[in-house]
This record gives sequence, C-alpha cells and structure tokens, in this order.
Amino acid sequence: QVQLVESGGGLVQAGGSLRLSCAASGRTLGKQAMAWFRQAPGKEREFVAFINWSGTTTYYADSVKGRFTISRDSAKNTVYLQMDSLKPEDTADYYCATDPRSMYYTPRYNYWGQGTQVTVSP
Repeated sequence: QVQLVESGGGLVQAGGSLRLSCAASGRTLGKQAMAWFRQAPGKEREFVAFINWSGTTTYYADSVKGRFTISRDSAKNTVYLQMDSLKPEDTADYYCATDPRSMYYTPRYNYWGQGTQVTVSP
C-alpha cells in the first residue's frame, strides 16, 4: 500500500507561483512513475504532468507546458510540481498519483492523494 499526501496549495494572484509537494509513505516511490492531475469544479479530472521512475522522462499537458515543472526527490520519497506564471484557469484541486494501470495521461492510477486546492485570482 502507498499513501500519498499533497501539500503546497493555496491562493495566488495570476502570474504568481506555487510549488506542490506529494509525499509518499508505505512503500518507496523509487521505482514508481508519478503524475499530477487536476480537477476543476464541474469538470473531469485532467492530466497535468508525468515523470518516470528515474526522473529522466517527463510529459506535460499542452495547457501547462513551459509553465509547470515536475520533479522528484527519491531520497525524500517526494514528487514536486513547480507552477509558474499561473493563470485563473489553473484553479483546481490538484492530485498526485502513482502506479498507472493505463496510459500515463489517463486518470487510471492505483493510488491517489487526497488533493490540494489551488486558486488563482485574476
């Protein structure tokens, strides 16, 4: 079993930055791919970013490419999402996930965190 806990969300003005963290416990993330998804009110959960187990491969949704950066610290069993140049449309609950059951961009992962809220004001 893996437990994931996100943190770092909050309220920020457009153009600002936030860094989300996802700390894992229960099992090492050393060999696990990780991803971030987000879900805005009334919308489906959507893919944001992915990082493979070694950190050598990353993928991003087009909407965040060039503004968000996913990274991992295996020693700390933690994955990060650096979010820069935030826009009001980035407002959502952000979730980390691991152990994908399908393609990396589909929300079919075996383990999810509880989410952290990000609100970007105009």
